[in-house]
Amino acid sequence: MRFRTDENQTEKPYIDYSMIFVVLFLVCFGLIMVYSTSSYEASMSTLTDNDPAYYLKKQLFATVVGLVFMVIAAIIPYHFYERISFTSYLVSLVLIGLVMTPLGYSANGARRWLRIGISVQPAEIAKLTIILLSAGMICKLKENVNSWKGTGIAILPAAIAALMVWQITDNMSSAIIIGGISVMMIFIASKDYKRFIIMAVAVVAFAALMVFVIQKAAGSGKFGFRGARILAWLDPEAYASGKGFQTLQALYAIGSGGIFGKGLGQSIQKQGFLPEAQNDMIFSIICEELGLFGGICIILLFIILLWRMMIVANNAKDLYGAMLVVGVMSHIAIQVVLNIAVVTNTIPNTGISLPFISYGGSSVMFLLIEIGLVINVARSIKF
Repeated sequence: MRFRTDENQTEKPYIDYSMIFVVLFLVCFGLIMVYSTSSYEASMSTLTDNDPAYYLKKQLFATVVGLVFMVIAAIIPYHFYERISFTSYLVSLVLIGLVMTPLGYSANGARRWLRIGISVQPAEIAKLTIILLSAGMICKLKENVNSWKGTGIAILPAAIAALMVWQITDNMSSAIIIGGISVMMIFIASKDYKRFIIMAVAVVAFAALMVFVIQKAAGSGKFGFRGARILAWLDPEAYASGKGFQTLQALYAIGSGGIFGKGLGQSIQKQGFLPEAQNDMIFSIICEELGLFGGICIILLFIILLWRMMIVANNAKDLYGAMLVVGVMSHIAIQVVLNIAVVTNTIPNTGISLPFISYGGSSVMFLLIEIGLVINVARSIKF
């Protein structure tokens, strides 16, 4: 799809109302589901002052802030972000390091957050800055991105950020997403796909080897909690009281929802059976309350969102704008696929939120900023 103009037509900026509607719908639906999944737990906990709307209020605040920044990101000419991309990348690395200082704090057994006026997760900032920096590097490398050397140079910043996120915050899932965003952007920008096939085969072979080794070493405990997660993924019922508990409860929720679900707010699993239901496992509650039909509808909405973004990328006026949109597409697509794969036990359990829907202020805020970048690029298209 290409927009064309003629001499008699007045050029005006392109605004993709379909994309904006889908985003706003997902955000509003997310707020509803956060309240639905968290109200019981919040009302029973003294940590939330027994307020059933505790999580909803926090998510709503982050959403409003995110919408404000989305509008700002959509207005500022997007080449401004190219000029500040390296500086913002360095700032994100510093923020990751600050997690280990008194500014950092732990939640749910993980030290991944900072208190800097507001609570923020540096890994989410890193995802945004990698999109900005990788887009600029791909533009500078041009044809060189098609070589092994060019690919290595382009992926290096993401590799550094991913390693820091993994080692400092012990957040492997975010590290995988950061690396995945960069690889997808380089893949889309490249003409030769052979090296990506080689890399994919190598990664799959390594993952298969690790699963085999961990399975053979079952019971030794030498691979830590991640090894236990892989064993629970292979046989969740054998670890029903441990690492397989959350996965089994999520599968029970999906299975009990049937075709059309039990009805909004009628979930049983969220009543103390499924831990942290409002976070990574929220898709299972969607399936329990709205059924397979509701789950498929959400997946279709994400597909529509990615399709609209693809149209914007195809019609962007320059390569930098196109790569910004591709970066946002990659981020959302990777998280949606991995989240649903985790919930359905297709891959081992790891903490990955469902974009716009799962509880998490940093996630929704920076995702909305990324949507602002896409709107910004779209506005530069004239028709």
